Amino acid sequence: MAGSENINRASIADHELWIAFKQGNKEAFSEMYQRYAGTLYNYGYHLVPDAALVQDAMQDLFADLWRTRHNLSDTSSIKYYLFRSLRRRLHRMADIRPVPAITPLQTESIEELKIKTEEYLLLSQRLQQLMSRLPERQQEVIRLRFYDNFSWEEIAGILQINEQSVRNLVQRAIVKLREGWK
Repeated sequence: MAGSENINRASIADHELWIAFKQGNKEAFSEMYQRYAGTLYNYGYHLVPDAALVQDAMQDLFADLWRTRHNLSDTSSIKYYLFRSLRRRLHRMADIRPVPAITPLQTESIEELKIKTEEYLLLSQRLQQLMSRLPERQQEVIRLRFYDNFSWEEIAGILQINEQSVRNLVQRAIVKLREGWK
């Protein structure tokens, strides 16, 4: 998959996509953006609820990726690489600590939420209230683990803490959520 070859977007694995991107394949770069921009933006917005700052950080991140593509190391998970890079970039740009998520945890559209039953809406609101009471780090690990589907190891890398600390944070968060649910 050289710099100008077409790519099969639906079936190409992250590792192959990354290699094609590093070789200068613009379609691979575009596919990376298409695949991950939405979830990357959602993650960034939960860290820093400032849409313009998150968009600027993402634009800078992708511009830097393209500019430095020949010097980048290999990765088997582009999503992991992007999340970790955006998190660092946002912290540098905003000079902030992570902000507690106050926004809804669902990633569904408003139309889809209206279709859901009243009972489901009430349960979701209750979970949201319980989540908002968790400490910042616990909210972040719950989001990364259960909403963004990162492995324990990947979360540890993103947060720059050890894997056991991630597991402990998730366990404490779940205990608090269960206690609050009763």
